[in-house]
Amino acid sequence: MIDLRFLRDDPDAVRASQRARGEDPALVDSLLEADAARRAAVATADNLRAEQKALGKKVGKASREERPALLTLGQELAAKVKEAEAAENAADAALETAQRALSNVVQEGAPAGGEDDYVLLETVGTPTEFDFEVKDHLELGESLGLVDMERGAKVSGSRFYFLTGYGALLQLGLLQLAAQRATANGFTMMIPPVLVRPEVMAGTGFLGQHSAEIYHLPDDDLYLVGTSEVPLAGYHSGEILDLSAGPKRYAGWSSCFRREAGSYGKDTRGIIRVHQFDKVEMFVYCRPEDADAEHRRLLSWEKEMLAALEVPYRVIDVAAGDLGSSAARKFDCEAWVPSQGTYRELTSTSNCTTFQARRLSVRYRDDNGKPQIAATLNGTLATTRWLVALWENHQQADGSVRVPAALVPFVGREVLEPLR
Repeated sequence: MIDLRFLRDDPDAVRASQRARGEDPALVDSLLEADAARRAAVATADNLRAEQKALGKKVGKASREERPALLTLGQELAAKVKEAEAAENAADAALETAQRALSNVVQEGAPAGGEDDYVLLETVGTPTEFDFEVKDHLELGESLGLVDMERGAKVSGSRFYFLTGYGALLQLGLLQLAAQRATANGFTMMIPPVLVRPEVMAGTGFLGQHSAEIYHLPDDDLYLVGTSEVPLAGYHSGEILDLSAGPKRYAGWSSCFRREAGSYGKDTRGIIRVHQFDKVEMFVYCRPEDADAEHRRLLSWEKEMLAALEVPYRVIDVAAGDLGSSAARKFDCEAWVPSQGTYRELTSTSNCTTFQARRLSVRYRDDNGKPQIAATLNGTLATTRWLVALWENHQQADGSVRVPAALVPFVGREVLEPLR
């Protein structure tokens, strides 16, 4: 949720953010009205409670003759207080509904527009050139015995798969490398639960525009996570953190689940867009004034991982209309995919400012000991989709795939050869 004080001080900035996202700026006025109504309801209830308290003291001092009239007045006042408190509760609920309808305020400097309006920040390496006809990742994966889509579909349906043999070892090695890098950079490794309560899923902002992407278990009222960002965001919900020594950094290793609703016909071949995958996700709690610097650090750690895989990639500043509702700024790293002749997203890192922490009541104490809302950030350090770029960029003329040096200790092979 956005900061109501910021909204009151600069509603035009929030309207501009809504327009940059391609969302309705009228929601800002609805929230302002709900905020004003709630403050009026609180004032009315407070005044009536104060009047009721003063009357109670007067009754205690009244004579026998005065008391009946005062008691009658007290009954009338009690009814008014009850009515005012009901109105206050209704105003609270209306305010929360209006506040949750607004996405986070886009950070100054983020490009406006939609998916194609990103800004290119840098390109690292040059697209791989081959003197032979390239194979796509699925053809390579099947010929090398790394993936089995047919049996994945037989067992679980479309967009499921088995990683087999060295395919499984490559993913485990990739994630283990990410875990080692995260630990070396001060992250606490976590293996979180992948089922979360509704209030945690809603707190991270995933039950809004993208709720159709999420698997829900209605009998248990639990949600399967699409990223370990969700349980890690809920890890400190309702707590006051000690950030005096700097940000708290966690890295979550988990399986992730996405329904991919609305993506019919997109990336149906192979493992680019699937229902289940594994991922190591970085998650940070910090003071709001430290969030921008921390965002750049997360991006640098993602770039180091991509460098270890020896794949060409680019970094983009994602446009406001392509941000999730909780993100104020997002940078994507996109790796070159030779068979498609284009760059595809492998990592994202988002600065969510105080948006998630306000919903989940995560605070810290400032230098004066006063509780303040923390900021949260997240970033992908490795995931199953990376195998696509790895296989395709390191393919060789004889159909084999070279294993990047950083992964050889985990896989046990420098080259993966086609099955005979």
